[in-house]
Amino acid sequence: MIRFGLIGYGKIGERHVHHILAHPEAALAGVYDTKADRLNYFRNQYRDSKTYDSLQAIIQDPDIDIISICTPNSTHSDIAIAAMSAGKHVLVEKPMAIRKRDCEGMIHIALKTGKSLFVVKQNRFNPPVQAVKKLIDENKLGKIYSVAVNCFWNRSEWYYKQSDWKGKKVFDGGTLYTQFSHFIDIIYYLLGDINILHAQLANVSHKGLIEFEDTGIVSFKLKDSGAPGVLHYTTSSFQKNMEGSITIIAENATIKIGGQYLNTIDYQSTNGFDIMDLPQGGPANKYGDYEGSMSNHDLVIDNVIRSLQGHEEIMTNAYDGLKTVEIIENIYLKANEHG
Repeated sequence: MIRFGLIGYGKIGERHVHHILAHPEAALAGVYDTKADRLNYFRNQYRDSKTYDSLQAIIQDPDIDIISICTPNSTHSDIAIAAMSAGKHVLVEKPMAIRKRDCEGMIHIALKTGKSLFVVKQNRFNPPVQAVKKLIDENKLGKIYSVAVNCFWNRSEWYYKQSDWKGKKVFDGGTLYTQFSHFIDIIYYLLGDINILHAQLANVSHKGLIEFEDTGIVSFKLKDSGAPGVLHYTTSSFQKNMEGSITIIAENATIKIGGQYLNTIDYQSTNGFDIMDLPQGGPANKYGDYEGSMSNHDLVIDNVIRSLQGHEEIMTNAYDGLKTVEIIENIYLKANEHG
């Protein structure tokens, strides 16, 4: 039995708690949040689980094996380092941190303490992503010619006004961290590292609400193949999320993983290896008035448990988490170069 403690009982924290409690080989020791109303809400829902009155209390609890961190982006690194230093494994929500150097600090402590550091990247489990990953690993696509990533989502005024940290640069980091780091991760997961060539960012519809861009167009080059790529993202899509996709044009195939959240094969033309009969993916995460990426947190939790038991490899290791943050940092640095 793997015993979890959870820090940060917001929308995503609720998702973690649900799947921890549902797993036959997991137990929830309890929850800590800085906000009393959230702890009261948790107590009302789960009367058999306890709450903690401080960060130190939860990370020092000898009954906990792993700490699940579901707090604002900028707090991830300090909490993870404290938890690992106290002898706990760590599962941290995306983004791993909002600075590469903070990720490096987390990895240093993980290596020093011998504790496992997991990063939530649930879109890797999407059936279309896994199918394309298998084709790439088997070199069936041949030479990669180009790649296009589109992320057209909506984040409303309510979304930012109901939060005390989203949209604030020091806590949030930027739209690529909070909304679209999963898509950066999938580029890296499928196609490897990238060089950023140009980044044009703008706040087109959220002025006065957020302290950074809501829209960006980024051109890049795959380091391995030299193939060109483009990322077009926005949270200004009218009324609702429309698309989250990655299109790969290659020597032996053209494939678009699409839908709203990388959850369908929108089209394909292959040299005799069409992707067929994909298993049904999970639904999107629903957070009341808005939706996020695919709800594969049950698979994330299962992978964490099986990895700690020695049965599986970590799906997303800390180095992969760092690479996502590094790529996003490089995009923002390139955008600043261009004013």
